[in-house]
Amino acid sequence: MRHPSELSPLNPGTEGGAHYDNGNGNGNGKSNGRGIAAGKRGGTSRKKEAGKGRRSDNDKDSKRNIGNGARHGPREGPREKLLQRGLEALTDAELLAVLLRTGRPGASAVTLGESMLRRADGLANLLASDHDTLLSEPGMGPAKLALLMASLELGRRCAEQRLRRGSALTSPENTRSFLQHHLATRSREVFCCLFLDVQHRLLRCDDLFFGTLDGAAVYPREVVVRALQYRAAAVILAHNHPSGVAAPSAADRRITDRLRDALALVDVRVLDHLVIGRGESYSFAEAGLL
Repeated sequence: MRHPSELSPLNPGTEGGAHYDNGNGNGNGKSNGRGIAAGKRGGTSRKKEAGKGRRSDNDKDSKRNIGNGARHGPREGPREKLLQRGLEALTDAELLAVLLRTGRPGASAVTLGESMLRRADGLANLLASDHDTLLSEPGMGPAKLALLMASLELGRRCAEQRLRRGSALTSPENTRSFLQHHLATRSREVFCCLFLDVQHRLLRCDDLFFGTLDGAAVYPREVVVRALQYRAAAVILAHNHPSGVAAPSAADRRITDRLRDALALVDVRVLDHLVIGRGESYSFAEAGLL
């Protein structure tokens, strides 16, 4: 609805019955013209004053907003923090938030990440959780689970490529890094072998035996057959402890001795046996047990 001052004075049928009189009631054209001009000047003046008032209010609002921004600054989300400060500056929860992207009603992605970490008692346990456990977290769904699984697989493949054929395994750290990605997050025990050529370059990495939470049956004959099949000159043995503790058991020591003796019969050397926990590992070679 428009203000009456904006209505045309030449439309007598408009709101308010606008009509300009010359004082004698005869509607003289000259007097009417002066009235129209005066009305226009009055309307223009009022519009200017109203405009000034609005601009003044807007200026005040702008100053208030600038002041608030100067005091508090723009909110820095995990993605912005990552790009500006680097990956090392992010907490575990913030890194999870970058992957998850969204949270749940009433909670941000960072809050969701913090809740998942608390529930799992740390990042290593979280990434080792099975799918059903992850999906039971409010706010988690198949799409978020797929992102987590894909990120883990990318890390594993990246570590494996560092051990691919063409690069000698001269660095125990590279071997440990790969095996941490490959085994540490498994929910059951897995026994694998890294088969190497005469220059200690990786030929194959095979997961040979699978078990339960507390053990896997290992058959030396199968390891010997694979070593001959790949024409391997050396082998690195490895298995994980789903409990997360890398200390070897008495059974681990016995199977290491049996495998070493069986492979020696076909001139294949066991370079090491690594027990992989969550964030830690144990080397039989470093302990002087080989």
